Amino acid sequence: MLQTKKNTDTVEVSVASERAEAIGGVLIAFFAALMAISQMINGELEEEMMIAHNKVVNYSSWYQSKSIKESLKESELDYLQALKETGIVQQENMGNILAKITNVQNQIKKYESEKTEILLGSSNIPKDAWAQDMDGEMGKIVGINEWEALAEEYDFATKKFDLGMLFFQISIVLGAVCIIIYDNPLLQKSFIICMIVTGIIGIMLSIYGYSLAP
Repeated sequence: MLQTKKNTDTVEVSVASERAEAIGGVLIAFFAALMAISQMINGELEEEMMIAHNKVVNYSSWYQSKSIKESLKESELDYLQALKETGIVQQENMGNILAKITNVQNQIKKYESEKTEILLGSSNIPKDAWAQDMDGEMGKIVGINEWEALAEEYDFATKKFDLGMLFFQISIVLGAVCIIIYDNPLLQKSFIICMIVTGIIGIMLSIYGYSLAP
């Protein structure tokens, strides 16, 4: 009778162990699928982040080129004003100098307006202040500040996805350990619980990261 009870306990342990292995296997497949989806979304976000970073670099170079041109015109303006004030220019030629000064001043104002639009973006300045076109269309400039903000948002979102995938990986490892363990249903159950908890944390972090994406 004692032997029969022992055999019964062994069978129950074996059944519980097999059940735990089955649950662990299903959960591994489930969380592995979620991790694959997260990796795909994270890859797209990282690509957008790189585009935003490249735009920041390109627009910063564009801004610097406008600054250089503005500096050259300011130097030219100083030279023309010096000519006017020193009296070197003859009176009959003064009209040309004054016209040139006015033209250079207008160019300086134009460069300043273009710099402001490149820095802030067309949507953040009045329509009548638009000075720089994009492929022949006005009001299409996305400013350096806007690209930097986008890059930071994408970066923060991808970090949350990376953290979520880490928890998915931990969950999968716990599931693998659960399958490896034999004849200890209680320990297997503990690993399954830990697996579910870490998997849920991974899901929450991934959802949070997705909600943060622009």
